[in-house]
Amino acid sequence: MVEKVDRAKVCPFLLRCFIRSNSHNRPEVFQSEDTLPKDELQIYTWKDANLREITNLVQGVHDLPRKRNAKLEFAFVFPDRSGKMILREIGSIHSSRPGPTDMTTLKDLGFKIGDYIDICVH
Repeated sequence: MVEKVDRAKVCPFLLRCFIRSNSHNRPEVFQSEDTLPKDELQIYTWKDANLREITNLVQGVHDLPRKRNAKLEFAFVFPDRSGKMILREIGSIHSSRPGPTDMTTLKDLGFKIGDYIDICVH
């Protein structure tokens, strides 16, 4: 269990999320700012944010994940030691039913500030 962040005292960081229907974006599109996917959502949050909290924020501003039976598959996108972008799937959330990964936090999953989150919605 992650130690709770005092959100009144700790500054949030920018989490850059990219949403796509039916499949994840290819890792190579994250290689430079010029090739980033266009459907970006910027969220300010903390490392103790869980996947359900992020899902709720995404649903608040994007129509696709609001569908009753939508499944959101999350992945981190980050550079490896050589600078090549890697996509690592981290969990999935059902839009309206609780599941086993709902309360898993970014910190639990090994998120590093600066990583992207790619969200595939089915």
